[in-house]
Amino acid sequence: MQQLLKEYLQLHGYWVLFIGTFLEGEAVLIFAGLLACQGYLSIFGVILSAFAGSFLGDQFYFHLGRKNGPFLLRVFTRLSRKFRKALKLIERYGSFVAFISRYTYGFRILLPIVLGMTDFPARRFLWFNAISASTWAAVFALAGFLFGKGAALIVDDLEQYEPYMFLVLAGLIGLMWLSHFLAHYMHRNKARKRLRRMRARKSQSADERR
Repeated sequence: MQQLLKEYLQLHGYWVLFIGTFLEGEAVLIFAGLLACQGYLSIFGVILSAFAGSFLGDQFYFHLGRKNGPFLLRVFTRLSRKFRKALKLIERYGSFVAFISRYTYGFRILLPIVLGMTDFPARRFLWFNAISASTWAAVFALAGFLFGKGAALIVDDLEQYEPYMFLVLAGLIGLMWLSHFLAHYMHRNKARKRLRRMRARKSQSADERR
């Protein structure tokens, strides 16, 4: 069974990783790093595939925004809701946004699209994107790889416990996502309460004037 899985992953694993990182794919990349630690994939192949998918994905989104940005905002309401936040990030951090875009959860696809809609130079974005994609691919691939190495120090017969190791990693990734959503919810809830207080004060001051 393990041999069949190894052959399948060697044949199709890099393409799956490429597609996953083209779209978003931190979780896919971490799992690929763990598979590389277990010998199913090559860690260099994993980093190279992730770099290619991530780099080409953001180049595609950037030029998509440059050619069809306003149309996308009209069609996809989710993009239009986050558009102002993305512009604020660009105004605040400038060119650095081209580097950190793939590290900003929830804005990974949107930021390159919005950058494409601005007058940001395409050549400058290409260089920032290349540096960002290479560091991102290495960091998350090695995270999964080192997780496997750390597990090997604790467990002697790691192959016997492989399914449990993948479940533990999936749980850790799930907890990271959950913490992000909780933090986002709490921040949003605080903003709503602040807005209600401001409206209440305005209403009270208007009543006092009358």
